Amino acid sequence: MLDRTKRGPSARFRLPVSLALALGAGGGLATAAGLAAQAVSVAPEDAATVLFTNATLVDGTGAPGFVGDLLIDAGRIAALGPPGSVEAPATAERRDLSGLVLAPGFIDIHNHSTERLFDSPLAATQIAQGITTIVVGADGSSPWPIADYLARIDELRPTVDVATLVGHGTVRRAALGDDYRRTATDAEISDMIVRVERGMGEGAFGLSSGLEYDPGFYSSTGELIALSRAAAARGGFYMTHMRDEEEGLMEAVDEAIRIGREAGLPVQISHIKAGNASVWGRAPEVLERIRLANEGGLDVTADQYPYAAWQSGLAIVVRSRMFSHPDSVAKGIEAAGGGNRLQIVAFFHEPELNGLRLDEIARRKGMTEVEAYMWIMENGGSGLIGHTMNDADVDTFMASEWVMTSSDGGVRSAHPRGAGTFPRVLGHYVRERGVLTLERAVARATSMPARRLGLDDRGVLRPGARADLAIFDPERIVDRSTFDNGTRIATGLESVWLGGVETWSAGAPTGARPGRAVRHMP
Repeated sequence: MLDRTKRGPSARFRLPVSLALALGAGGGLATAAGLAAQAVSVAPEDAATVLFTNATLVDGTGAPGFVGDLLIDAGRIAALGPPGSVEAPATAERRDLSGLVLAPGFIDIHNHSTERLFDSPLAATQIAQGITTIVVGADGSSPWPIADYLARIDELRPTVDVATLVGHGTVRRAALGDDYRRTATDAEISDMIVRVERGMGEGAFGLSSGLEYDPGFYSSTGELIALSRAAAARGGFYMTHMRDEEEGLMEAVDEAIRIGREAGLPVQISHIKAGNASVWGRAPEVLERIRLANEGGLDVTADQYPYAAWQSGLAIVVRSRMFSHPDSVAKGIEAAGGGNRLQIVAFFHEPELNGLRLDEIARRKGMTEVEAYMWIMENGGSGLIGHTMNDADVDTFMASEWVMTSSDGGVRSAHPRGAGTFPRVLGHYVRERGVLTLERAVARATSMPARRLGLDDRGVLRPGARADLAIFDPERIVDRSTFDNGTRIATGLESVWLGGVETWSAGAPTGARPGRAVRHMP
C-alpha cells in the first residue's frame, strides 16, 4: 500500500532555499538512507533556479491536487505551497503555469530502451511522455555485466536516469550455455546464484524473469526461489513476466506469489493482463489473489500498459515450441482468436510484410494461416503484436490499487505503448473516460514505482526531493502513436525536468542530457 502520511505545514510551505539544500544533502525529509540508496548525483552547476507559479500541484501521493507555487534550486525541490507563499531568490526564473499540472517526473518501471539509448540518447519518445527515470533489464533479459552497463550510461548522459534489474534468463544462459532446454542442476543453480549476487552488488535493483521465453521457459519454480533469495539478501525484488498470461494465468499468478513468499521478497507482476479470450473477464480473480497475498503480509504489486494488445515474438503463439507441427500451430492460432488478431512486426526476411496481420500475409502468399506461420518461423521468425485482450479487463486492472503504469516499450518501439503509454493514461483513461482520477493516475506513474524501487528521492513533490518534474496540459495531453505508426510523439507535455535541468520544452528536446545511472545500494 502507498504511504499517504500527510506532511505538516513546516515541511510544505515557505521552506528557505538553504534548508532545502541541506535536506537534499541527506538530512531531514530527504533521509540519508534514502539518498544513499541511489548513487546518482545532482549537478548543481547545471541545474536552474526556477519558481513555478499558479500550477495545479499533483504531488504523486494520491492526495488532491491544489493550485500553488513550487521552487526548484540546485537540482532539488526547495519549497512548495499556496500561491504567493514561496520565497525565491531575486535571480530565480519565474514561470506562470496557470492551467497546467505540475507533477513528479514519471518512472517507467518496465522499459526496453536498454541499448537503443546509445544511438538515441535524447530519447524523445520517452521524455515527451514525462518520463524521467526508466528501469531496464525486465523479462529476464538484462545487460551484463551490470557494472559495465551502468558505467556506459554515466558516460552517455542520456535525457533520463537509468536503473536496471539482473535478468534470470541472462544468468541462466551464462550458466547453462546452449544446453538450457532442461532443469538446471544444483551446481548450475549455485552458479546462477553467484551471478545474481554479483549483479545485485553492482547496482541492480532486483531479479527479473521472462518465463514464456527461452531460456527461462525451462526453469523450475525451485530454481527461481533460490535465485530470488539471493536478490532478497541484498534488498531486491522479483519482477516476473509470468509463465502464462492466457489459459494458465491463475496458476502463473500463484507461482509468482509463491516465489515471493518462499524467497522473502516483494513481487512485481509485469504487464498484467488477461491475454486471450480463454481468460477474458477473470481480471477480478487475479486481483483477488494479489489482495489476499498483501493481506497475508506479502508485498505484491503489478504494472500495466494502457492498451488491449501486447507485443512479443511470434514464437509465443505456440506454447509447445513445436513450430513445425501443423496441429500445434493451429491450436496456438485458434487460442489467439485467429490470424486476424496477430500483427507481424520485425520480420527481416520480407520487411514489406511488417504491419500486416497473419491472415493477410496468408492470403498474399496463397497459404493457410498455419502455413504462413510456419513459413515466417522458418525464415527467422518475427515480432508480434497480439490484439487478443479485452478492454473491460484493461479497465479493471487500471482501477486497481495494486497496479501501477509501465510502458513495456521504449525508444523505437513498434507498439504504440513505447511512445504513448503515460499520456494515454492521462488523456484516455482520466480525461475522456474517467476510469481513474488525475491524482490516482499520477501516483501510478510516480510514487508507486518509486516505492517498489526503494527510491525516496523522487516520485513525490516535497522539499528535498529531486527536481524531476512533468508539466502538462490536462486538457490536451494524449497519445498519438498507433499500431501503424508506433513512434509518433505524444502531445500535451509542456516541459520536463530531470534534476533541475529542462530536457523537453515547446514540443522538442532541449538538447540537455543530465541523465545518469541509478544504482541500488543495499
